[in-house]
Amino acid sequence: MTTLTRKPSGRGIAAWWQALPLTAVFALFFLLPLALVLMVSFWDYNQYEMLPGFTLKNYLNVFEGCLGGGDGGDMCVTFKTYLSTLKFGVMVWALTLVIGFTVSYFLAFHVRSTGAQVVLFVICTIPFWTSNVIRMIAWVPLLGRHGLVNDVLQQLGLVQQPIEWLLFSSFSVVLAFVHLFTTFMIVPIFNSMMRIDRSLLEAAADSGASAWQTLWNVIVPLSRTGIIIGSIFVITIVMGDFVTIGVMGGQQIASVGKIIQVQTSYLQFPLAAANAVILLSVVLMIIWALTRMVDIRREL
Repeated sequence: MTTLTRKPSGRGIAAWWQALPLTAVFALFFLLPLALVLMVSFWDYNQYEMLPGFTLKNYLNVFEGCLGGGDGGDMCVTFKTYLSTLKFGVMVWALTLVIGFTVSYFLAFHVRSTGAQVVLFVICTIPFWTSNVIRMIAWVPLLGRHGLVNDVLQQLGLVQQPIEWLLFSSFSVVLAFVHLFTTFMIVPIFNSMMRIDRSLLEAAADSGASAWQTLWNVIVPLSRTGIIIGSIFVITIVMGDFVTIGVMGGQQIASVGKIIQVQTSYLQFPLAAANAVILLSVVLMIIWALTRMVDIRREL
C-alpha cells in the first residue's frame, strides 16, 4: 500500500507574504525611481519644460564629439570627465584599502581584549557622528594658503611660500574622500577577519610560514569577501559624488556627478537623466567585475 504525502501549501504562501513588504519597499523606492530616470532620459526638453516622447538626442549630446574622435584627436569632454572620475575612484579605493586593511588587521589580530576591540571599532565610526560637509569644511583652515599646515611649514623653514596645491586641488579631494569613506572599507574587512578560524593561523605558523606568508596566503584570501564589499561601497560612492569634489576642489574639478548636478540646476532633467543612466551602467559594470572575483552570497 502506498501512502500519498501532501506538501503543505500554506508554507509557500507564508513565505511570499513575508517577502512582500520588503519587495514592495524595494520596488517603490529603488526600481520605480530608476525606471522614471530611464524614461525621462528619452524625453526632450526646452528652457521651460520637459517634453514627453522618445528621442535619443540626450545620449547623442552626451557623446557629442566623442564617436568621431574629436578635433585633433583630443578626447571629448565626456571621456575626459569619466577618466577624471575613474582616477579619483581608483586612487581613493587604493588608499582606503591599504588603510582599512591595516586598521582591521590590527583590531582583529593584535587587540586581544574584546572590549578594547569594541571601543576601538566605535572610535573608527566617530566620523559618522557629524555631517560630511562639516568634516570637509574642517580641512579648509588646515590646508588653506594661510592655514595651519602652511604656517607650520613656513615657521620651520621647510618652505618659503605657501603651498598652493594643499587646498582646492586633486590632493584635497582625495584626502577628503579617504577621510570620509575609509570606514566603509574597515567595517566589512574587519567583519571578515573576525570570522577567520584562528587555528588556521596556528597551523600556518606550525608549518614554518612567516608572518608575511601567513598574511598573504591565509588572511588575505579569507578576507577577500570583505575587501570586495568595501571596494563596492567606496567605488560606487566616489563615482557618484559631487559635493566633496565641489567643496574640496573649489568648483574647478569636473566629475560625472558634478555635471549631473549642474544640469539639474539648469533644469536640463532629461540630459541629466541620460548622464545618470550612463554613469549607472559604468558603475554596474565595475560591480559586476568585482563580484566575479568572489561569490558574495555564498561567502556571507
